Amino acid sequence: MELLEYLPGVFSGWNLVILVVGTVVGLLLGATPGLSPTMAVALLIPFTFQMDATSGLILLGVIYTATVAGGAVSAILVNIPGAPANIATVLDGHPMARNGRATEALHYCFISSGIGGVLGVLVLIFFTPPLADFALRFGPSELFWVAILGVTVIGSLGGTSVLKGLIGGAFGLWISLIGFNPVLGTERFTFTDQLQGGINIVPALIGLFAIPQVLYLLQRARRGNDGSQFALEVRSIWASIRYNLTRLRALIIGSVVGTSVGLIPGAGGQIAGLIAYDQNKKFSRNQENYGKGEPDGVIASESANNAMVGASLVPMLSLGIPGSPTAAVLLGGLLIQGLFPGPDLFNQHAEVAYTFLGALLVSQLLLVIFGLYISGLSRFVTQIPPHYMAAAVLVLAVFGTYSVQHSYSDVLVMLTLGCGMYFAMQYGFGPGAVVLGIILGPIAETNLLQGQMIAGAMDGVLVYFFTGTLNMVLIAMCLLSVLYSIIAEFRSIARRRQTAAATTGEG
Repeated sequence: MELLEYLPGVFSGWNLVILVVGTVVGLLLGATPGLSPTMAVALLIPFTFQMDATSGLILLGVIYTATVAGGAVSAILVNIPGAPANIATVLDGHPMARNGRATEALHYCFISSGIGGVLGVLVLIFFTPPLADFALRFGPSELFWVAILGVTVIGSLGGTSVLKGLIGGAFGLWISLIGFNPVLGTERFTFTDQLQGGINIVPALIGLFAIPQVLYLLQRARRGNDGSQFALEVRSIWASIRYNLTRLRALIIGSVVGTSVGLIPGAGGQIAGLIAYDQNKKFSRNQENYGKGEPDGVIASESANNAMVGASLVPMLSLGIPGSPTAAVLLGGLLIQGLFPGPDLFNQHAEVAYTFLGALLVSQLLLVIFGLYISGLSRFVTQIPPHYMAAAVLVLAVFGTYSVQHSYSDVLVMLTLGCGMYFAMQYGFGPGAVVLGIILGPIAETNLLQGQMIAGAMDGVLVYFFTGTLNMVLIAMCLLSVLYSIIAEFRSIARRRQTAAATTGEG
């Protein structure tokens, strides 16, 4: 196999240094709120100008994988996803930390990221040509139904009930409409000049997760609870590895969902993580534990968003169609080096292509090693008093928000959404549903409008959106997801009534 022929090149002096340094830098960048994988790869492209093609691609690829995993650090410790791909990690990762299991949650994060990442890279290595053909079958109608499938997940992310999840998701969808129509260019819901450019996902993400956390920490400090933020813990790495490897359902669901979503151009890691989280929850016997510190939630979401990385490169390397926004930036780095996607990349530039793939595979092992080391340092974060932590989180939130577009309007939007979310959380609403609505809104709207334009030149909207094998499969999955959510909600209500009745009887 050609990969084995070129694998020794990965361990040559300069390439190995890039692998190690890139992994550490990627983890640190990923842990910084606001510095998304897309931004990190874009920032480092100028550093590749003086490198040879192989080294430059290795640096960008390693940064991509490491920042996706590194985003879980801030998600777990300070309740701020380092990137949109880590949204689902917050749902159970931060509650684990608040329960005194921060190191354990980080262990699960990096171990499952490594496992999912290896699967994604293996898919990239062995199945690039056939899977690229499959990805080409997703047009506007199929991508619209993929977005709707994501919408059906909203109910399970709402906090205390499906209804509140749907309300939060509807609010998020409305927020996504603010700005200009992506196809017609008409202005919508821009009540002030600050909203003319719409609401960027990163300020919204930081505001909805970070500001409620800042206010919560200040509330704790005011009550006189000025001790360490979390209880300290001692957790064996080997115990975490053994436990993680026994959670086969979460690993399989996360890796399969992440790989599948990564193949769909434009979907991204945030959808992969949320769908994997939702599907694992639906198959769990302990659904009531999710959102309270369930390890399987962390394992499924993190294995999904890292499995997505390798799979998102399949259509990029074979067809020039990036499977995620970060892959699009990586494609730019490829073209700058004078390399063009397609079969010729693997024929005429085999050494570059296969050394790059080998480096991605090795980087997953380095990611686990350095990630587990960083996990051991989490005890220093847990000892920071609440008022100092609140100040640090607020500074990171403002810095991360402003760095996206260098806009003070983004900072104002971030603070407004965050304060509103803090009060909404007092009534049982959760930020996850709102964020998912913001993410899925543009995907659904853009593909719906494009599909309508295409359908106008064909057999009509109904035929275009409701016929075809892929459309029918996706529609069936949407209906099943909604039905399962309704059944799960009724079961949850019945369990709560039984528990209340038992408690009353004992009283």
